[in-house]
Amino acid sequence: MEIFYLALLIVVVSLGPGLLPQVFVNRVSSQGLADLTGFASGLLLVSAFVVVVPEGFHTAAESGGGFAFDPVVLGLAGLAGFSLLLVLEGWGIGHAVHEEHHDHESGHGHEHVHHPYSSGVVALGLSVHALADGLAIGAAATSGETSFSLLVAFAVIVHRVPAALSLGIFLLHQPGGRRAAIKGLLLFTLATPVAIVLSYLVLDGADKSVLALVLLFSAGTFVYVATVDTLPAIHNPTTGRRSVRNVLSSAAAFSMLLIVLNGAGILEHGHHEIDGHHDDGHVGHHDDGHEDHHDDGHEDHHDDGHVEDSR
Repeated sequence: MEIFYLALLIVVVSLGPGLLPQVFVNRVSSQGLADLTGFASGLLLVSAFVVVVPEGFHTAAESGGGFAFDPVVLGLAGLAGFSLLLVLEGWGIGHAVHEEHHDHESGHGHEHVHHPYSSGVVALGLSVHALADGLAIGAAATSGETSFSLLVAFAVIVHRVPAALSLGIFLLHQPGGRRAAIKGLLLFTLATPVAIVLSYLVLDGADKSVLALVLLFSAGTFVYVATVDTLPAIHNPTTGRRSVRNVLSSAAAFSMLLIVLNGAGILEHGHHEIDGHHDDGHVGHHDDGHEDHHDDGHEDHHDDGHVEDSR
């Protein structure tokens, strides 16, 4: 049931910020949005490298005490997620909405600015990325680890706020007026919840090796989205240092939180099962094979031989 609550929460988090520009369009500054994007990207990067990637490798190792796939294959799954979004970006289905918002502000909002893609394509691009977010949350929920799925959902939800704000501002300046803007926002809003529910239903009960590949694929999409969202501001000589500082500060804060939670035992999950499997196999082999052989063979042979000789 918690998966449906997460889906509902993401709907609220997406619609709320996305509709704000309809009322407060002149109060959303480009710098403020860039700062929020930098903070959210830092959380997304930590979620990818510190939460999702380790969980993916752990899940792959759960099936039989060893990796179900070669580690290279697991790494390629992450690369596939990154590459897919990179290809879509090259086709114009990407995250250019952040740069568009900057163009709008520098162009005083209502003057003509360069828009390489239509509002529908931009909304579609963000929706494709939103589908990847939903896949990550659904796969995390399928793993059965509540703390893990909540951490992934937290990073995604925080990142949705600047994404929804950017999309809302961009669509507001496009032809079609508010009705077209709301349609594009609804597409973006519903993409992640739908992907969460569908991926959960499809992956529930799936083999651990398949789940591991999906998790690592999702980690690759996280890395791409966080990188692409912040690179324009980082490359800007005026905002570069500030943007880097925002990303690193939020990443450091989230990392410290994870260290504290892990030290408190809140993030512990299932690692002992692999160790237990390994220990049971090793001890059983030692006891049944080596010790019994030693006791039955050597000791009995020694005793029988000694008794017979004494007689």
